[in-house]
Amino acid sequence: MFQNIIEIIILSAIQGISEFLPISSSAHLILVSSLYEFKSNSLLIDISLHLGSLLAIIYFFRNELLDTKNNKRLLGLIILGSIPLIIVGYILYSTNFIYALRDVKVIAWTTLIFGIVLYIADKNRFDKKISTNLNFQSILFIGLFQILSLVPGVSRAGITITAARILKFNRLDSSKISFLLSIPALSGASFLGLKDVLNQPLDLNYLVLIAIISSFIFSFLTVKFFLIYINKFSMNAFVIYRVVIALILFSLIY
Repeated sequence: MFQNIIEIIILSAIQGISEFLPISSSAHLILVSSLYEFKSNSLLIDISLHLGSLLAIIYFFRNELLDTKNNKRLLGLIILGSIPLIIVGYILYSTNFIYALRDVKVIAWTTLIFGIVLYIADKNRFDKKISTNLNFQSILFIGLFQILSLVPGVSRAGITITAARILKFNRLDSSKISFLLSIPALSGASFLGLKDVLNQPLDLNYLVLIAIISSFIFSFLTVKFFLIYINKFSMNAFVIYRVVIALILFSLIY
């Protein structure tokens, strides 16, 4: 029992931290799972981890989400920006092509390439803000870039922040756009997983509850401290991390 709890906490940490940082949660989960076979891992646990992250981001931005009178336009833009990912994601999922992308070589190259792209996009100082500059064209541009996150190693947070930085949004608002776009993305992932798990016998136990709670905690703390960090520093630390991970993977593969 104790080992199961430890495994769930490790998986929650990987999900909660890497989901909202520009380092790719899917890549980390795939790599860790390939190195160590978690006995507690299952489709239901995976859904629980995503649900914890979803609840955390909704709670963190609860004021913006509940203030529909002033933020109706923002919420509409976030939904619009999520449509490309939802459509392409559903097609890849329903055809099972998405599983063909779960390859360590793919992860190594995307981790490196999109880390460098993030570095280039983040080099200059920009000052565009969500309140005045986020519009139909910009959110659609970011939404189309977000499709690339379906490939493990790209990072949904990383590619949406990159796209926002290309459009000259400041780092803080680029990160907020990425976090808000994660709500429909996590909802879609949870829905697709739930559709499959309903066809199986449900085993709702304490591990599911632990997964949701611990993923919520790691996700909430990550979002909170990342926004503080990114308001003062660049993305360089995450770029270096991605390059190091890619080089380690290359040494193992080649």
